Amino acid sequence: MAAPAARGCSLAGLLPAQTSLEYALLDAVTQQEKDSLVYQYLQKVDGWEQDLSVPEIPEGLEWLNTEGPLSIYKDLCGKVVILDFFTYCCINCIHLLPDLHVLEHTYSDKDGLLVIGVHSAKFPNEKVLESIKSAVLRYDITHPVVNDADASLWQELEVSCWPTLVILGPRGNMLFSLMGEGHKDKLFLYTSVALQYYKDRGQIRDKRIGIKLYKDSLPPSPLLFPGKVTVDQVTNRLVIADTGHHRILIVSKNGQIQHSIGGPNPGRKDGTFNEATFNSPQGVAIMNNTIYVADTENHLIRKIDLEAERVSTVAGIGIQGTDKEGGARGEQQAISSPWDVVFGTSVSEVKKNDILWIAMAGIHQIWALLLDAGKLPKKNELKQGTCLRFAGSGNEENRNNAYPHKAGFAQPSGLSLASEEPWSCLFVADSESSTVRTVSLKDGAVKHLVGGERDPMNLFAFGDVDGVGINAKLQHPLGVTWDKRRSLLYVADSYNHKIKVVDPKTKSCVTLAGTGDANNVLGPSFTESTFNEPGGLCIGENDQLLYVADTNNHQIKVMDLETKTVSVLPIILSENATVDGPVLPDPQRTLPKLPKSAPNIRLSAVTASPGQTLQFRLGLDLPPGAKLTEGVSSCWFLTAEGNEWLLQEQIPSGEIESISNQPTISLQIPGDCLSHEVVVSVSVFLYYCSADSSACMMKGILFTQPVQITNAQQSRTAPVELRYVL
Repeated sequence: MAAPAARGCSLAGLLPAQTSLEYALLDAVTQQEKDSLVYQYLQKVDGWEQDLSVPEIPEGLEWLNTEGPLSIYKDLCGKVVILDFFTYCCINCIHLLPDLHVLEHTYSDKDGLLVIGVHSAKFPNEKVLESIKSAVLRYDITHPVVNDADASLWQELEVSCWPTLVILGPRGNMLFSLMGEGHKDKLFLYTSVALQYYKDRGQIRDKRIGIKLYKDSLPPSPLLFPGKVTVDQVTNRLVIADTGHHRILIVSKNGQIQHSIGGPNPGRKDGTFNEATFNSPQGVAIMNNTIYVADTENHLIRKIDLEAERVSTVAGIGIQGTDKEGGARGEQQAISSPWDVVFGTSVSEVKKNDILWIAMAGIHQIWALLLDAGKLPKKNELKQGTCLRFAGSGNEENRNNAYPHKAGFAQPSGLSLASEEPWSCLFVADSESSTVRTVSLKDGAVKHLVGGERDPMNLFAFGDVDGVGINAKLQHPLGVTWDKRRSLLYVADSYNHKIKVVDPKTKSCVTLAGTGDANNVLGPSFTESTFNEPGGLCIGENDQLLYVADTNNHQIKVMDLETKTVSVLPIILSENATVDGPVLPDPQRTLPKLPKSAPNIRLSAVTASPGQTLQFRLGLDLPPGAKLTEGVSSCWFLTAEGNEWLLQEQIPSGEIESISNQPTISLQIPGDCLSHEVVVSVSVFLYYCSADSSACMMKGILFTQPVQITNAQQSRTAPVELRYVL
């Protein structure tokens, strides 16, 4: 079926008829009345002389979760199709996904329904397919997604906001549009009646669409999209929001898991550590043996008691709230997509750390949860457990104001506290305005620090520019952490794939680490190392180490602020760990990916004959005082790209248990050889800790050995020495 000539393909063509329908629905009482009104509307729209037809999806676009590109007028003929115009940074788009998820479980493509995500990026980083792949995994999107990087379909339909849903009939004819979030009832009403209407007319086809989920192609990983990380300043243990696994990990400073709470599937349950569940947790804050968690997609604040080994809910009711004032007790107060939490102290200062500050991303505000009775600036005494708005009007803006309730934020996603003078403020990573802002702890005044621009309505003033104040540019920063000793603020400039440092006294903002490329390279210096959408960070080890949740690399990176080096924190399941949520071991050892910075040592060619055994003797030297990390396996792998026959019935990998007694690797040349010139590679992965155990690192080394195979018998050769000094 070719795309028909349209009588005008913008959404404006639907407006008069759909507006009349929605006014009529206001007066409808029963479900039958509502169904009847929508059915009559469809009769009217379906009877137009010429369809209001959607343009065909352009050829050459990149697709996810399908076996190939989809055509509205070929593959989707006979389906009711919902086009979800979204961009993955947008909290409103994220809020819509659960509605679509329920709808897809109610009606399948066999019933005649298909949802297609049309990703129309706001930020340049969001146009990159790899970034969209990560978002599809992170938000468990299982319907087809097309990367409309140039927003061609968006522009042709004159879409004006994220999210926008466009519901199509089985001929590609536009039926309804819904702008923004919060239209679940209309979405289900319009979809169900449209399916029935076209089924009555025999126009629905039960043809299956070729779905191939991207997530099914991925290997298991110890971490999956870790969103935030914090450190216990007393014990140096880390708390990691393992967001993609829907769990919280408590690990030692060397990465050994002490507790794994929740996961691997989302849920909303309090109880013991082996009962409790979370749904895409983000922010975490620890004090003594208590952890508070921003349980983002459950719209809850959870409390983890490490002594009692129990999880409880202290704020939120489990559904997305729209209240922009608050004031009820926490467990009775609806909240919306909390993204980060940090401890603070009330004005009364009777008890330290008696406030939990909350970045309420879903309604663009900063809230407070009173952990004890106390006062907020310009507020009366508040009871313990009160949960209320502190700053932000709830309008999505980049508006600074001396009156906190008149200020506007745009999806605040990261918080850090500087309680000491002269700062006495909260630092806020305001992601959608691409700024860092401050909120005074004395009077709540909201001020600009770096990024963005002066127009409070312009949320597109982003970039990657080192500079001062408004001349500095960020791109969707998600995390901040305060370095009290140096009086500096570190920023996870997420979509620029960088860590930046801000001096709040001068308002200078400069790149500290990262190249701007989304990658996973451990370079010899900060500026030669790379990240991929880092989402959170914290400072620990006496202000020497900066821990970074490198979200799309599924890692916690460790930045040593003194040596200016970057390493990866290994996540280790120790024998004594209390693992409450499942930590699934890999079913078999798989070859990790060598960092691009790994040295490639090319060896001189050797000659061997069929049946002969070559030996490779490892001789690796660690830095002075360093030792192999306990509990994690350093290892080696044999590969022969393009000549895999060489490794059949061989031992292709093994562990390196001791530096003082390193293994010798054997390779027997087969009797029947398919090639007489091959290249054997030995990949080595070493996990080791510094002499004081303050930092652990992973280093990769590649040895490349050309082998010439000849039928002439060769004399016994000495082992090939694989030497390298780290």
